[in-house]
Amino acid sequence: MPNNQFKKGELYSFITGKASTAIARNLQKKFNTAGLKITIEQWSVLYHLWKEDGKSQQELCNATFRDKPSITRLVDNLERLQLVKRVPADNDRRINLIYLTRQAQKLQEETMDLAEATLNEALEGVPADRIEICKEVLQIVYDNLR
Repeated sequence: MPNNQFKKGELYSFITGKASTAIARNLQKKFNTAGLKITIEQWSVLYHLWKEDGKSQQELCNATFRDKPSITRLVDNLERLQLVKRVPADNDRRINLIYLTRQAQKLQEETMDLAEATLNEALEGVPADRIEICKEVLQIVYDNLR
C-alpha cells in the first residue's frame, strides 16, 4: 500500500528544490558578502576534501552526487583559483588525486562558520525533535532509492 500522503508533486518539489535552493542561495550571498570568490558547488568539493584530502575525482563524484564532467570542470576551476592541485596516483598514473592547497585550507574555518550560520538561520524555531525526525525520514527516503 502506498504511503504517499502528499498532494501531487508537493513533497517532490520541496525535497528536490525549495529548501536546498534557499539554503544554497543564502550561503552563496554570505560567501559573496565576505569577499570569497567561490561558488557553492566549488565549496561542496572543498568540503569533502577537508574531510579527507587526496580523494580521486571518482570519489568526489560519489561524495557530491555529480557526474564526471561536472567534477572535472569544478576541479579545473578550483585549480585555476589555486585551491587544489592534481597529483597522479602512485599505483595508477591514470588516476588523479585531488589535494588542497594551503590557500584552500585557510578557507575552511571561515566558510564552515558561514555554513553553520546559514543552517542556524534555516532551522530557527524548529524544535530539535522535529529536526531529528526530518533527518530520519530523509535518510529513509535516500536509502530506499539508493
